[in-house]
Amino acid sequence: MSWLSKLGFGTRTPTQSSMDSSIAQGPDDDIPAPGQQFAQFGAGCFWGVELAFQRVPGVTKTEVGYTQGYLHNPSYEDVCTGTTNHNEVVRVQYDPKECSFDALLDVFWARHDPTTLNRQGNDVGTQYRSGIYFYTPEQEKAALESRDRQQKLLNRKIVSEILPAKKFYRAEEYHQQYLEKGGRFGFTQSAAKDCNDPIRCYG
Repeated sequence: MSWLSKLGFGTRTPTQSSMDSSIAQGPDDDIPAPGQQFAQFGAGCFWGVELAFQRVPGVTKTEVGYTQGYLHNPSYEDVCTGTTNHNEVVRVQYDPKECSFDALLDVFWARHDPTTLNRQGNDVGTQYRSGIYFYTPEQEKAALESRDRQQKLLNRKIVSEILPAKKFYRAEEYHQQYLEKGGRFGFTQSAAKDCNDPIRCYG
């Protein structure tokens, strides 16, 4: 997605007050719908990652946004500077009666290469790093065990970070459900549950 910054985006300079990290480094204090749980995943450009999670039965809502950085209320342009330490993530709301956290982890591992540091394909930068951000001790335990199982299948070291979920900043509206809405080229991609059509990363 770095092509957006090449079109003139990314010019805002963070103010000193906005660099106060106390809010940005706090926990995600949003509340999921009754009976639902949150999970956060970073796996490269959040457009394709979101669509993959939209298709999972039991997932009731997805949002893309920024987290784990030091800037309060960052914009996409701020994140693109590479100076705020934010990661592009998908926050998944799911019904644990219909979708297990382990099922979400399976989608996470399948969607990207967890052995490349701060990059996925042509997308390079700290905002594209691999990460699982947990809300509960149970999620943390499942994430660590899942990573260990996945590592046995790979011949390179997994570099995914596994950290507590921090404040989630919802990305600009045009980023939300981007590929379902048509992406760069106006070709809508299905978000239907269990759809296995190939995901075109930029539409």
